[in-house]
Parts: sequence; C-alpha cells; structure tokens
Amino acid sequence: MVSRLRAAACLAMLAAGASGAAARLSAAGVEQLQAAERLYRQGVLLSGNPLVAEREGAESMQGQAAACANCHLRSGLGTVEGRILIPPITAKYLYRPVSTTAATMAQPPTSARGPMRSRYTAATLARAIREGIDPDGRKFDYLMPRYALDEASMSATIDYLRQLGHGPVPGVGGETLDFATIITPDADPTQRQGMLDVLGRCFGANDAPVANQAPQQRAGIRIPAGHSWHLHIWELTGPSEGWEQQLRQHFAVQPVFAVISGLGRETWAPVHRFCQEHAVPCLLPNVDLPVVAEDDFYPVYFSRGVLLEAQIFASRLQAQSPARHVIQVFRADDIGTAGAAALQQASAASGLQWREHPLQPNAPASELVQSLNEAEPGDAIVLWLRPHDLKELPDTPPAGAAVFISGLMADLEQAPLPPAWRSVARMSYPLELPRLRVLGMGFAQGWFSYYRIPVVAERVQTDTYLACEILAEAAGHMVNNWVPDRLVELVEIELGHRLVNGYYPRLGLAPGQRFASKGGYLARYEDASGTRLVAEGDWIVP
Repeated sequence: MVSRLRAAACLAMLAAGASGAAARLSAAGVEQLQAAERLYRQGVLLSGNPLVAEREGAESMQGQAAACANCHLRSGLGTVEGRILIPPITAKYLYRPVSTTAATMAQPPTSARGPMRSRYTAATLARAIREGIDPDGRKFDYLMPRYALDEASMSATIDYLRQLGHGPVPGVGGETLDFATIITPDADPTQRQGMLDVLGRCFGANDAPVANQAPQQRAGIRIPAGHSWHLHIWELTGPSEGWEQQLRQHFAVQPVFAVISGLGRETWAPVHRFCQEHAVPCLLPNVDLPVVAEDDFYPVYFSRGVLLEAQIFASRLQAQSPARHVIQVFRADDIGTAGAAALQQASAASGLQWREHPLQPNAPASELVQSLNEAEPGDAIVLWLRPHDLKELPDTPPAGAAVFISGLMADLEQAPLPPAWRSVARMSYPLELPRLRVLGMGFAQGWFSYYRIPVVAERVQTDTYLACEILAEAAGHMVNNWVPDRLVELVEIELGHRLVNGYYPRLGLAPGQRFASKGGYLARYEDASGTRLVAEGDWIVP
C-alpha cells in the first residue's frame, strides 16, 4: 500500500504543477498522504484526535462514524440511497472545467438528480467541507456534515482527493482489461476443468457464433463496451509457502485489474494476502476454507464455508442436552482441521468435552473405524470427511450417538453414507436446499445446456457463472472509472440487488462484510434409502 500511495502522491504533486525537485516525494510526504487516508477512511485527524462532524438538528459524530468514506465510499465515487445522490468527490469530478450534473456522474442508473454547479477550486472546496456551501453559494443538503478542519488537515484532505482514483491502474489499458483466475496445485482436477469451461465461455474463448449476438456479449454474459476483456490463468505449483512469490511474478509479467473466481482446497491464505497487499479485487473464489479478515477490503467470498458449518453445528450442540463427549474426526491435511478447531472455539463456553481424531494423510480405513469405536450413547460424532472416507464407514453408526456431517466436504446430498447412517445423521447445509433452489439454478443450467458445457462439478460451475455475471454487472456501472476500490464497491451493491443466486437463497454485503451468504440449514435425510434432504428448523444465521 505504501508504494501505491507513493505513486499516487507523485502524480498529485505533478498535477499541481510541482517542480521536478519538489516532485521527488519524501518519506514525510508519504506519511502525510497516509495520514490523510486515515482521516478520509477512519475519521482520524492528522493530530491523532477523532474527526468531528456536525449536522444541523442532529448530534455530532466522531471518529469512524464521521469518516468521509462512510458516504462517499472508499473510492470517493459516491453512491445512491433511494432518491438521495451522494456525489463523487474525486478530482475528476470536483475540478471539471464545465458544469456537471448527477446524470454524468459515476453512479448506477437512478432517478436521483443534483443541480448543475461550477467546478471547484481549492478555496471553494475548503469552504464546502467547513461550511457546506457549493461553488455557486448554495447550501448542501442537511445530510452533508460540516467539518471544522485545521489548515494542515484541510490541505492534506484536498491533496488526498486530488490523487484519489488518479493515475494508471494495473491491468487497465486503453482498449483492454486484464483479469486472472488462480488455481492452487491441490485443487480437484474435475472441478478445475469445470470451472475453466465456464470461464472460457464467459470471457469469449472459442465462442461459437450466435445469431444477433452483440459484439460485447460473450456467451450470455454482457461485457460492457469500450474494452476487450482478457483472462489469464495463473496455476500455482509446489508448497503454499511459495505461492505469494509466484503470484508476484505473474503480476509483474502481466498486471491484472482483478482476480475472478478461482479454485483452492486446503488453503487460500497466500492468495488472499497477495490480493490485499496489491489492492487487486479477488472476487468470489471457489474455496470452502476462506480467510476471515473482515478488515481486509479486496477479497470477497460467497460464504465462510466449513467455518460457517462449525457455527451451525455449535448452535445445535448448545441448544440440545449437552453431549457427554464430542468426537471429531478429520484428515490432518484437509480443511476439516480448521472446521474442527472452529467448532471447538465456537463452543468454548458450553462445557462440552472434546476428543479429536486427526487422521494422517495415508492412514488406512481401519483407523477411521477405530476412532468411532470409543463413542458411547449420548456422545456426538462430527465427521469432517470427504466422500472417499465416508465410503469406509462401518455399516452401522455407534448406538445412541448423535452424528453430524460437513455437507460441503461430503458432497452434500450425494454423500456416500450407508443407509443406517442416513437415518441418524444431521448434515450442515450452508446453501439453499435442492428442492428450493430450482428457480435459482434454472438460469445457470440453461446457460450450460445452450453452450454445451458438460456439468461435471455443478456447485463450482454455478458459482463461477454467478461470479462472472456479478463482475459484468458491476463493471457495467463503472462509467469508465476503472478503479479497483470502485469495482469492489459495485460488487457489494450488485450482490444486494440480485434475486437469482444459484445455490444461495440470498446474497448481500454490508460495509465491512466480506462473506455474501451468512447462514445455512441443519438438514436430515427424508429416508434412509434416498438422497432427499429436509431442513430441521429454520435457516440459521450464527
């Protein structure tokens, strides 16, 4: 982030007409720009005191609640709330040499409109911030607070707005936009191929001609006109410790504007760190163990995956009569390790007694069976296992034990459980149940059929299709403001507007949230011989 701020500050000084000597940004200049960023995003003055905002007829706000980014957003490009327009405040819009209207600003289509106004100067912008008066002497709407900034803070704020959204952006050319998808070496090969089949169609690879198809439409995904979109496939190799370096090398050779979809298995943390460090949006990867770091901005996930499943299990274990022991079985080299730890942490105050059975990667099926033999009536068994392990379960579960199964790891309703286990098992299901998601799946299934895409990994392929749709919809509202922060903000908006979400009943991101789906069901099999699941209770949002 420091390097990006340094480049942005240099551009701001050059735009202001600084001499060559003055344009050499000092460490103090970087620190001032970082301080201005904290003021804008977090409401912290250069002095370290909280920013104070006054609004007529309302209580004053301080600190984070008073930060400019709350309304004008991190990008400075504003938004629309109902009929209220929150205008962009970047230099591109503030210092236009002609009058402007809300209709030409960086907003999604809206009926909200603002009056025409003259361009700002540094002096009129300072007056607007302090007194709430625009360049033509009109008072702002009451929603715009007044800020009593000292001269140093005001100067730093104006410099920050001058560079916000200005300058070259990685992956954005005059006629091209470059994107990447990332695949870890432990990713399932079938899922990999299914995901790439979908991405290839979404980005136009090998598109068969379709009658009357618009030039900028690729396989049903409407790509906004003006740029040609290119997708690069970054396949990682070796241990995860080396992935970040590989990503930096890929990025140096071919900068990208955003990472779309992607596929991982045991860990996604190096990819998450790379995207956050380099300010690259990382949108909706296919991972069941995401990184929980809500303060990070650029990675966005569908859900918490197995960590959400752990919370669903915890809600049931704590609600019913306490189990004598909770026996957790998982492979030591798989994501069930994190699920088991999250369940124990979520149940820390419950008084439950825990028995952990981490199976080594090459441990035979006999060790799995042995781990279950110690279960007694009244115990709870939690299986964080893949289908190949579930096939090795004994014909009957331990008598009198409650059984819980990770649906994401077990292949959901297709889990290969023996009939006797189906009759007692409760499965975490952090998705819409099959019979309820028929409408949500119709669009994706029709799209797969029309473009003759083999459905080999339905959930991964549907989520990938959905990620492409959300990317295209968000990009369609960017009004040529190709700024990474703006893309993430518009993805947040688009997620909340969607009615059809494939495997998910609803999606949405409030400020500070990085997981679009928040809950799930605890489900059971309707009968021991079939695969039909029914919910035990309502949708659970831990």
